[in-house]
Amino acid sequence: MKIKKTKFKGLCVFLNNNFSDQRGFFREIFKKKIVKKELPFTCLSYSKKNVLRGLHLQRKKSQGKYLSVIKGKIFDVAVDLRKNSNTYGKYFSIILNDKNCTSIYIPAGFAHGFLSLGKENYILYSCTKYRSKKDEIGIKWNDKDLKIKWPTKNPILSAKDKNNIDFKNFK
Repeated sequence: MKIKKTKFKGLCVFLNNNFSDQRGFFREIFKKKIVKKELPFTCLSYSKKNVLRGLHLQRKKSQGKYLSVIKGKIFDVAVDLRKNSNTYGKYFSIILNDKNCTSIYIPAGFAHGFLSLGKENYILYSCTKYRSKKDEIGIKWNDKDLKIKWPTKNPILSAKDKNNIDFKNFK
């Protein structure tokens, strides 16, 4: 497992390896001694092709997230919403899939979303805090101020995500 730092403080990409033979493969996804985070809450998400989830965050009980794609392919996005950050209002994007063995750690204070690019997409993510439904909020995926270059113009959205707020209203 190798760590690739980004220009976003605390946001790291982890390059993992598959150990393959004729039976299949084995992959190490998370090592606490390398990632150095407590991740007490783990979830599995499934999405069909062209489903966009996000941009999600928790206002008061912000979570750090460690993500890996178990099957499929996603366009993953993290938007820095930490007020005193040099990269406030900027976004980071990466393709994560079951072939590139890449994971990402997104620190607390970021909004997160992804677009499913594969036919079937299983995303495993572990969080630094438990989910707090009352603190959940979302920013529009296609917010004109954020200028995220999503690889689609017409994603499948949940009713909740269709009603997310503009970035300027979040500020």
